[in-house]
Amino acid sequence: MEDTRKRKSDNVSGQAVNKKKKKPWQMPKKRFSSAPSINPGDAGIWATCDMHKEGLCTVELGDLFNEYAGLIYGDVTAGHATVMDDTQPGSDDIEAEIDKEVQGIQISKQGALFAPVKIDVQCVLFFKTREPVEPVSFVHRICADAMNRAIVKKTRHVKRLTPMARMGKATEKSLEEVAKAVLAPVFHRDGVSAQKFAIRTTIRNNHTMKRDDIIKRVADLVGQPHMVDLKGYDRMILVDVYRNILGMSIVGSDFEGLKRFNIAEIYEPSATVDASETL
Repeated sequence: MEDTRKRKSDNVSGQAVNKKKKKPWQMPKKRFSSAPSINPGDAGIWATCDMHKEGLCTVELGDLFNEYAGLIYGDVTAGHATVMDDTQPGSDDIEAEIDKEVQGIQISKQGALFAPVKIDVQCVLFFKTREPVEPVSFVHRICADAMNRAIVKKTRHVKRLTPMARMGKATEKSLEEVAKAVLAPVFHRDGVSAQKFAIRTTIRNNHTMKRDDIIKRVADLVGQPHMVDLKGYDRMILVDVYRNILGMSIVGSDFEGLKRFNIAEIYEPSATVDASETL
């Protein structure tokens, strides 16, 4: 009994001796700190896709954009296009396919022409663009070729493409700054003739920017001698607001004819009614 009590006492005292020292706390490293983001003054392309297909849609658009960048801009794209994994999705597990494809996307450290930006909005993607890419003419070329069947359908989950000539914050001040920069080359250059225009807004996950306020302010900034014409417009002004991000661009009179740049609708027309608003 005496030996047993002694051993127990020794074990108790040994706990303090054998207790591991705590390592000093260190600041955890930030992951994905170099991920691209949308900043005021940027340009790019919004895209919508099928539900839960954001990953696969990103890969599809990366391939499509790279192909057209080569066709339009030639050698200037060498080493600067979005780099994609050569592995094609073949697994029956859809979630595994998405993870595999998304992980395969890499952005060139030297500056990609198209950089996918993660947006916390369901079924919505954004590709940040870099010169010489001009989003409006670039998207127009893709949709015009699709309409003329100059290319076969190469996307399965992509729906609408919306080019943005300039991005800003979703505030009244930023709206005015973006609008002045985008409108000036089209409506305010020397010798410009009167043009008919319409304004189309898309607002999601934002409760501060109101459609009527946006339309009124943009229309005021367009000014005279230009006139509003909802059906026979020469120019369509697109204003897209997602969360705290705002973007604007101006497209031509064939916007409706090209199914509002909806690739899925161009290849497979339907009677779906678009929920976005037009002035």
